[in-house]
Amino acid sequence: MSDKQTKRPTHLIWQVIGDGEQAIWNRIGAGWANKDGQGISLRFDAHAVTGRTVIRVNKEKPAEEGAAE
Repeated sequence: MSDKQTKRPTHLIWQVIGDGEQAIWNRIGAGWANKDGQGISLRFDAHAVTGRTVIRVNKEKPAEEGAAE
């Protein structure tokens, strides 16, 4: 694993099924901003077959601080 991927991801990748408050969000991967600021490296744990794929800024606290997904 590269040094970039051992650090906390800057973005999270979600599969979203449905709309509004009834939408189901499944985390399917993560992303790390490139050092040059020109892109994001993505790592998928799964690929969405249905719904839509959304990439959001990672605002979660690191796991050692007790944050739940």
